[in-house]
Amino acid sequence: MSPRAGSTGPHTLAFVESPVQLLNVLEWAHSPARGAAAPGAGLTLVVLSPNDPMTRGQLRRMAELAREEGHQVRWEEARGGTVAPFRTIAGLAPLLRRARRVVMGDPFSRYVQLLLTITRAPDLVVVDDGTATMEFVAQLARGERLVRWHRTGGRPGPRDLLFAPVSGAARRRLTPSPGRSVEIFSSIPVRETPDGVTVTANDFAWTRSRFGPPRITKGADLVGTSLVETGVVDGDRYLEAVRALARTHGTTRYFAHRRESTDKLHRLAVETGLEIVRPDLPLELIARRGPIGQTVLSFPSTVVHTLPLALAGTGVRVAVCDIDPSWLTDHASPRAQGFLSGVTGSAREAHRLATVTPG
Repeated sequence: MSPRAGSTGPHTLAFVESPVQLLNVLEWAHSPARGAAAPGAGLTLVVLSPNDPMTRGQLRRMAELAREEGHQVRWEEARGGTVAPFRTIAGLAPLLRRARRVVMGDPFSRYVQLLLTITRAPDLVVVDDGTATMEFVAQLARGERLVRWHRTGGRPGPRDLLFAPVSGAARRRLTPSPGRSVEIFSSIPVRETPDGVTVTANDFAWTRSRFGPPRITKGADLVGTSLVETGVVDGDRYLEAVRALARTHGTTRYFAHRRESTDKLHRLAVETGLEIVRPDLPLELIARRGPIGQTVLSFPSTVVHTLPLALAGTGVRVAVCDIDPSWLTDHASPRAQGFLSGVTGSAREAHRLATVTPG
């Protein structure tokens, strides 16, 4: 399949730091809104590689898919030592200055915010970086500083204060003006649309055309979350919830999030009997390739929005389990419960998802 690159042109740079971001750049590049394919046109995907081995592995696989689709991929060891950021930014600066369009997957990333201060591209595009997109859109609409939802409230730390001028400049760059357009490409319903921002729906058409339909198995699969690793949910409470869901709903497989710790997953396997699966691609592609259970259970996460789209027409049922407030840690952000409830509430409204409980 040739890329739908009629409007991307040869001067489009896309910066990604996770497999999900790269997947959504591919969905954006192949969406009907991009226009008809043009010979020789395309985009350059710049992978700002993290250090986490699981994330790097999935990014390698996604980079292969991008190359198969006709896109150029530039892999940057952006975090490989003290001088790596300076070397990366210096190498990318000429490309940024020539770019007509910049696509990014994580506007909260300090790396991306720094790169935004270099480019003068008249067209900026933000593709989904999971549920964080909801918080980004809301903060942009209210003119607030860009802060990830799970960050503990309170005064900014020393590093935040030091980086504040760059972050402020990035937020201004992401605000539309007469000479600059901003597009948000999202599978998640956008309720607070900032003035002048164009919102384009991502319905995972590329994923559905490229993979599947999947073989569907009996029983249920459970999608894991890294809320324990980010300090939002207590590890013991999470284990109890997973055990109860597996027992109540006949779950046999647990699809691990790429940021879940090995120790936690080992404990889950021993104490619940679940088969732990560590996917080598984003779950949307894994589910579309199959096999996948006839029911997929998930805690609040991006997949409650994306899996119903990726699995449309297959008959697979996606159900969500809310995070009980008693599961939250003492260190969880004051915004955590409201944000997580918003994730599941908007997914139920958009996709009519069923609700499941641990017991």
